Amino acid sequence: MSLPTIPATSAHGLSPARRDAIERFYGALASRDFDMVDDALTHDWEDIPLTPGQAHGPAGIKPIFAMLVSAFPDLTVEIVDALADDDRAAVRMQCAGTHDGDLFGVAATGRSVHFALHEFHAFEGDRIRRTWHMEDLFGLFAQIGAWPAHAPEAA
Repeated sequence: MSLPTIPATSAHGLSPARRDAIERFYGALASRDFDMVDDALTHDWEDIPLTPGQAHGPAGIKPIFAMLVSAFPDLTVEIVDALADDDRAAVRMQCAGTHDGDLFGVAATGRSVHFALHEFHAFEGDRIRRTWHMEDLFGLFAQIGAWPAHAPEAA
């Protein structure tokens, strides 16, 4: 399995070490070697917004990656484009896979899906310190043909 790489024509403002941090972050998901995030993220990394129940730091993203791989065992990850300036980088990604496992309470449908991720990273040294992300969950669940149940709000 090849690891996702930033296209050579993208993100010229990234140092080699920061480029490596981004590639290791997404490589952890692509390779199913979730411990790769430990070398890509600071110990106090912030993921904004957190998934319900997600812990802070690198340990918090590992169960999210595991859930995605469980829901899409054939998941592929591609870095389509990246932009960088000073201590920040924006990454545009495409993911694809077959919905063969539970995803946020939605049982496997066997449907093939593709969805976009847009993430903005801030660095501290050569590691990612903070990530703001937006996934096309509307498009993803529309392709699956089912929606997660709405959790009632606490009174």
